[in-house]
Amino acid sequence: MWLAMSEEIIRRGAERGWLLEPEAKELCRNYGLSVGEWMVVRDQDEVRNAVGKFGFPLVMKIVSPDVLHKSDIGGVILNIDSEEKAMNSFERMREIAEKGGYRLEGVLVERMVPQGVETIIGAKKDPQFGPVLMFGLGGIFVEVFKDVSFRVAPIGKEDAIEMISELKAYPILRGIRGRKPSDINSLADAIVKVSDIMMELPQISEIDLNPTIAYEVGYKIVDARILLKKGQ
Repeated sequence: MWLAMSEEIIRRGAERGWLLEPEAKELCRNYGLSVGEWMVVRDQDEVRNAVGKFGFPLVMKIVSPDVLHKSDIGGVILNIDSEEKAMNSFERMREIAEKGGYRLEGVLVERMVPQGVETIIGAKKDPQFGPVLMFGLGGIFVEVFKDVSFRVAPIGKEDAIEMISELKAYPILRGIRGRKPSDINSLADAIVKVSDIMMELPQISEIDLNPTIAYEVGYKIVDARILLKKGQ
């Protein structure tokens, strides 16, 4: 059932060649990956509903088929802590879309997740090896330290745990200097599920779950980007 649902999501994004963030998160959730709570709002009444449902703090992101990199145009607003700020942020997204000539499908509203260890789980179709999985520290750290490990899909749980343990930053995940240890088992499960996605959905060319916040128990995917193969 989840496979058919995921293929339907991919059909919706086929023409543009990538999935909108709500679509990407929906696909991830179909495979049992842990994503935060969100809803897409299209007017101020729906913003009020989201505020009532999620509380604060919130994050709001532009949802447009013309915008892949939301942060580059100011399309992500963090730490929204009042209804007034939520309304102003919604109007700001509409203003960005109007000035940029972007089609606006709505604004994604989600509850901000607690702080934890930022990691990245990714995958990419390699012309020679096929789907290649990647794990490392997330956020800005993946660019600064380039501390990542790779495996060719498909993989199992033990392979995923080895990927995690290969990082130079592994002591951070294990807990160091009073820091609570991260849930290595759940991160490994997440990597295996990304492997499953890449093997079962050949239409996908790239997955970028960055950051994926690791906690003492569980994890949460904060941002999800999924690219599709051309012609799919």
